[in-house]
Amino acid sequence: MRFRVDVTPDVPVMPWGDVHGPARAVVYGLIDGQDAGVAEELHDVGWQGSSLRPVGVSPPLFPGAPPRPRMYSTSPNGVISMGSPVPRIAACLLAALAGRGEIRWGSVVLSVKGIQLDSVVSHSDGVAVFDTVSPVLVKYDDRYILPEDANFQTGLTHNLRHKADLLGLSNEVEVEVLNSGPRRRFDVAKGFRIGATARIRVAAAPQLLDALYEWGLGLSTVEGFGWIR
Repeated sequence: MRFRVDVTPDVPVMPWGDVHGPARAVVYGLIDGQDAGVAEELHDVGWQGSSLRPVGVSPPLFPGAPPRPRMYSTSPNGVISMGSPVPRIAACLLAALAGRGEIRWGSVVLSVKGIQLDSVVSHSDGVAVFDTVSPVLVKYDDRYILPEDANFQTGLTHNLRHKADLLGLSNEVEVEVLNSGPRRRFDVAKGFRIGATARIRVAAAPQLLDALYEWGLGLSTVEGFGWIR
């Protein structure tokens, strides 16, 4: 399940450190309000014996925001998207947001205007082209690499197979990078992240493509990275 939360910020410009930095705390806080055990497991160790956290979230996005050099502009028509291929986790997030009037995203207060479930997308043919709205994170030799780097597709394929194994799905995956955006660096609570948005073709079992659409691509999806449009 994935859904969008329509929000209005209380500031015209968001600090860069608040774009991705608060995401993890917001997500865990929402889950904790519904199921403290799930939140603790995800935060402390990962999900069901894996280090992975099957949760995806986008950073706050503001369509129509006026461009400001070197600033993250906002607009009244903001949106945050969330999802999880694990029904128990997705249900916690959705229940926590029901009736909520605001989300505190770092130093920014986001007034909640409404919540909408995303439309179901069919992946029955076993091939999907995923466009991400936030950078996809992949590591090789303990450093972040970009979509044009030689080992990016290998690293992302490994990540997607690891996700398939956690969910008990077929891990036969083929990845092709079609294009990508510029290199971006963001500060988060535990350091920094480097990556780029990308358009990526993935061939896999339909059930895995469905799960990735609800989870995201690459590392640190709980921090708002790799969210699929």
